[in-house]
Amino acid sequence: MKNRFLILLLLAVFSVCGAETLLIDIMFTNDIHGGIDVYPATYMNPDFPPMIGGGASAATYIQSVRKLTDNKSRANLLLDAGDFFQGHPVGTVTNGKAIIEYMNMVAYDALAIGNHEYDIKEDTLKVTLALAEFPILSCNIIDTTSGKLINYALPYIFIEKLGLKIAIIGLTTTDTEKMSFPENIAGLDFIPAKPALEKYIEIVRDEGADIVIVLGHMGLPYYPEKAYQRRYPGNVRQNLESNFGPAGRPWGYDAQELAHEVEGIDIFIGGHIHKGVHRPWVDPITHTMVVQGYAMGSNVGHLIVEIDKETKSVAGWRSPADDSILITMFQEEHIPHPEIGSKLWVMQTEAEKGMNTVIGHAKVFLSRLGSGAQNVIGNLICDIMLESTGADFSFLNLGGIRDDIPQGAITYRDVFDVLPFDNQIVLFEASGTFLKQIIEKRVEYSRHGLRVSGVEVVFSKERENNDRVTKLLIGGKPWRADATYKIATSDFLMEGNAGLTLLTKVEEKDIIRLENSMRDTVVEYIRHNSPVSSQIDKRWKRDDNAPLTPELKSELEKIKGN
Repeated sequence: MKNRFLILLLLAVFSVCGAETLLIDIMFTNDIHGGIDVYPATYMNPDFPPMIGGGASAATYIQSVRKLTDNKSRANLLLDAGDFFQGHPVGTVTNGKAIIEYMNMVAYDALAIGNHEYDIKEDTLKVTLALAEFPILSCNIIDTTSGKLINYALPYIFIEKLGLKIAIIGLTTTDTEKMSFPENIAGLDFIPAKPALEKYIEIVRDEGADIVIVLGHMGLPYYPEKAYQRRYPGNVRQNLESNFGPAGRPWGYDAQELAHEVEGIDIFIGGHIHKGVHRPWVDPITHTMVVQGYAMGSNVGHLIVEIDKETKSVAGWRSPADDSILITMFQEEHIPHPEIGSKLWVMQTEAEKGMNTVIGHAKVFLSRLGSGAQNVIGNLICDIMLESTGADFSFLNLGGIRDDIPQGAITYRDVFDVLPFDNQIVLFEASGTFLKQIIEKRVEYSRHGLRVSGVEVVFSKERENNDRVTKLLIGGKPWRADATYKIATSDFLMEGNAGLTLLTKVEEKDIIRLENSMRDTVVEYIRHNSPVSSQIDKRWKRDDNAPLTPELKSELEKIKGN
């Protein structure tokens, strides 16, 4: 810690000496998901997890950076790129109010709307956002009644620092329509990001913006360089509509595509995918810098931007320490701010009443790490869904499971962290043909699959879409196209989310809405079946050399014959 702050102080001295260079400390967060509490980072070390200090440690770091500001040659900004509350109990239970209160305490400059903001109804969200003492931003959410932008967010703001006019444009992923309950976004239209961004960049530039920052809830691909070369071979500037996407795929633009295809962005602060980048990704053509952090309040991003004083343009960037712009909020390194920490503890304690009650035990470490679409915790939850409903097949989307459960005692909090969303289990009947279509839909293109139970699936990515499954057993028996199967899933997926729009075609007469909370179902199972365990098995496998099994080949030939 001492070395880090020494570097910051040296940078402060350098900024005074270099009269032609101005510095702006841009601090940013994304995908906090309620992570303002103190919690163990089991994803770093399940046996001896370091403690993340949450909002109180972040407050300490933010204040230390602000001490470097002299408002002559150095200034600062604090921004968030969305998904701020849904996840940890203190965020979920309070509908985000506790997180907004915290953001007020540390004086955020702006917040962009993320997709998980609409995990609650819009009217409830409006009440929460009205508490903010800073602007809420999004330039691409339309109220279909008025035909105008929503009235609880601004498309952009100007902030003046060091004689610079800094424009900040908010942007929300259009995937929100595929990831939210329809009743929560009724009357809203998430218009395409690219034309919306082009429109407002032109507006802010015409209004005299020196620096343009996009605060967007969308991120870089997991492997930015590989993705860039695949999308834009030879570093030639082009639009993806002209070849293989995004018009040819079911999701919208990401941060890399916008940085490349939209002129006039200096810095793009993204999120959404929960994978941080330790150095800005810079588009080689437009020179737009894209940054993003990890999730759950585990880090504060800190990009030190160099501004040429004469041209009022971005001249470069620096990292605060260790060649990384992401500062992990280890509690022992960033001592929690006492006053803010005390207030957060009160809010956390109130939100988490009863959550530390032990409900059972785990025989093994129930990890999210695994092989392909399989992991131990996902297999267990799908098995619980199968057993509790009497279904033949159960499934969940990959992103529906959000945490691990350590070996040993299990508390209600542990299950909450795994299943933070208030989803319910739905049971429906469908033909074998429809069941296979569900699986095929989740392995088409670059999709990675499903969490499943009750089946044994082998598929090949070398085969054509809708014909990638090479082996399919249901309950240990060969799949039959004309059979009727009972299928269990979440109400979230039944609404057509995560790309499974075909589920909206299931007739209501074939659906049993059990009104059982998925979280409570898992809690009850653990209470009555401890110690619980699971493992990676044969239920889901990718094998690009696998031929069709004779049974599946015969069944598919029957379909063609009919």
